[in-house]
Amino acid sequence: MSLAVEAISLTKQFGQIRALDGVSFNIKPGEIYGLIGPNGAGKTTTLRIICTLIKPTTGTIKIFNQDATKQPEKTRQIISYLPEESGAYPNLTGLEYLQFMAKLQSKPDTNLKATIDEAIQICGLGDRLKDKAKTYSKGMKRRLLVARALMTRPKLAVLDEPASGLDVLHAYHIREIVKSYVKEHGVTVLMSSHNMLEVEYLCNRVALVNKGKLVVEGEPKALKAKFNSENLEEVFAKVVGFA
Repeated sequence: MSLAVEAISLTKQFGQIRALDGVSFNIKPGEIYGLIGPNGAGKTTTLRIICTLIKPTTGTIKIFNQDATKQPEKTRQIISYLPEESGAYPNLTGLEYLQFMAKLQSKPDTNLKATIDEAIQICGLGDRLKDKAKTYSKGMKRRLLVARALMTRPKLAVLDEPASGLDVLHAYHIREIVKSYVKEHGVTVLMSSHNMLEVEYLCNRVALVNKGKLVVEGEPKALKAKFNSENLEEVFAKVVGFA
């Protein structure tokens, strides 16, 4: 079986700043894989390279055996991307936004009604979908955007800080959406977060990133056992020398 993502020795230079420094990892199909680390560690840069928004300075990135750098158009057809600061059009209702995005992302054989119905179920906003997005709380907007990212059943969904800044209930809802959707449809998810407890709950495997380098990778349970730690925050602190 081919890998969903294969990153080989990725580097990215922004002027004098090396945002990524030889990052390598792979993701299996149907897996939830987490990139975790502090702000500025290189997580978002990695996601943007995978989503073909920027090119690596050196290195290779393959998405289901496609070279994402050489075949960006083909790669975009099988992925979806939810940036951390993404927003919905404020003067559209939630339903109008989902309808617009479904049409925008549709292919000739797309069943638009089924796609929109899927999004309605994913977001769980009920009658509030009749209201304009500008009336939504941050948590409601995020649920709408996660639905947009998943409704087309991409082969790879890339989620940058999907529950960032949300209250406990909305964050819980987002995590449950992702976990159940992967289980039901076999979508592969790559997500980044600085919330290591959230990633520990969601992810099959994680990569801890610090200062542009991948410092350790593995299953959360195995990493906690290896470093004799109670959680991934403690693992990270020990790996980078804070504990």
